[in-house]
Amino acid sequence: MTGAPQGILNVNKPSGPTSFDIIRLVHKGIGVKKAGHAGTLDPLASGVLLVLLGQAVRISEYLMDLPKTYRATVRFGFATDTYDAEGTPAGAERAVEVKHDEVESTLEAFVGEIEQTPPAYSAVKVEGQPAYRLARKGAAVALRPRRARVYAIRLLHFEPPTVEIEVECGKGTYIRSLAHDLGQVLGCGGHLSTLERTRVGAFSVDSGVSLPELERAFEAGDWRERLLPLDCGLTDLPAITLHIEDEKDIRHGQAVRIDEDRLTGAAVEDGRLHRAYAEDGGLVAIVVYEGLKGLWWPRKVFDSPRMESE
Repeated sequence: MTGAPQGILNVNKPSGPTSFDIIRLVHKGIGVKKAGHAGTLDPLASGVLLVLLGQAVRISEYLMDLPKTYRATVRFGFATDTYDAEGTPAGAERAVEVKHDEVESTLEAFVGEIEQTPPAYSAVKVEGQPAYRLARKGAAVALRPRRARVYAIRLLHFEPPTVEIEVECGKGTYIRSLAHDLGQVLGCGGHLSTLERTRVGAFSVDSGVSLPELERAFEAGDWRERLLPLDCGLTDLPAITLHIEDEKDIRHGQAVRIDEDRLTGAAVEDGRLHRAYAEDGGLVAIVVYEGLKGLWWPRKVFDSPRMESE
């Protein structure tokens, strides 16, 4: 009997279903009790949705911090109340008289640390409720601006009234807000028409499994072939190897000292997270280095495959 599934499914979500619809499909297809995802995609959006099974749910915070890449189409001429194509137009359509160079130079102003206001139709909590629920009831929703990090924006194609762009950004960036703000700055209004998340860290849409492929894999019973190891989501963290006694201490929540010859990757820095492996190659924990005392402390400890029935 195999143990409970542990790992990551890189699902290429189509436009239409919600992120939770995909989770429900996985629950039904596998019968797994513990599943989640690392970053919601709106129903309109497609692309990389990382579905986490078993202990992989515990690394969601690290996966959500990974840089993301989006391919977006912005439609100029009018804004909408949801900042995307599913919303109600906010006023009459305006003529789109902007030029390619003007769009390109305006996009450059959105690179770096920017301030943006989330759409009223978003999951941001307002007095304990998602903002979209209040907005659907007709309530005035005033959300505070927040900081976001945009690493790069590239103009891929411009044919008025639409522009296609590629955005590399950090956690919490609203591409809908970026599309809306771009239209406001250009003076013609705008909203998000299409959106595809093409990359999350090292996970790309090209290597993702489509929904039809996933459903066929569930029926055939070979879906585990698509399941990626949990540590595939932690490759940006340097690795260390633990002696068997150190492994036991880490699993009991105790700090350990580690010889330099067991360190790989980047130089050790105070407060930096590392992946800690057993001598047999199994992932044991995420640990953090306390430089003042020269100790490694467990941050998250994972069950050993040896603890699961085979």
